[in-house]
Amino acid sequence: MKHTISVLVENRFGAFNRVATMFSGRGFNVHSISIGETEDLDISRMTLVTSGDDQIIEQVVKQLNRLIDTIKVVDLTGQPRIERELALITVFYQKGTRPELTNICDIFRGKIVDINNRTLTLEITGPPDKIDAAINVLNQYGIKEIARSGTVALKRGEQAKIQPKISTTKEKEKV
Repeated sequence: MKHTISVLVENRFGAFNRVATMFSGRGFNVHSISIGETEDLDISRMTLVTSGDDQIIEQVVKQLNRLIDTIKVVDLTGQPRIERELALITVFYQKGTRPELTNICDIFRGKIVDINNRTLTLEITGPPDKIDAAINVLNQYGIKEIARSGTVALKRGEQAKIQPKISTTKEKEKV
């Protein structure tokens, strides 16, 4: 099973390398890794997508917490979260297929970001499943190349439940 893990690390030289070394040294597989600065320039957020059973993921979280630059580790799997990925997909086209490709791009709410006489490049963002679906549909046209950013994710904020106001007849009479 795939797990999405969010790691806050100090934004220092070597922090990324220590995480990568930890994964390779322990034989853990990484499906994707994205890293970037947060609202605090001294802190970076890494989003790791890895796979394994609960015991392996527990070991990954423990090992990440032991790293010197680690501030916080959260396994977002099973929690309400927002996930996004960016894909640039270059597809071959002919005159007759260009309108079809434009339509597919619109369906996936993408953008055509480059075009020449033989290929066009689409930019599609969304959850990883959406990117996979777009690639699956575009395969029939001949994909020249793909670049994917890897998943970035944040835990969803707590949603306050609004209690419906119960009105009484006395309140209605006052109005």
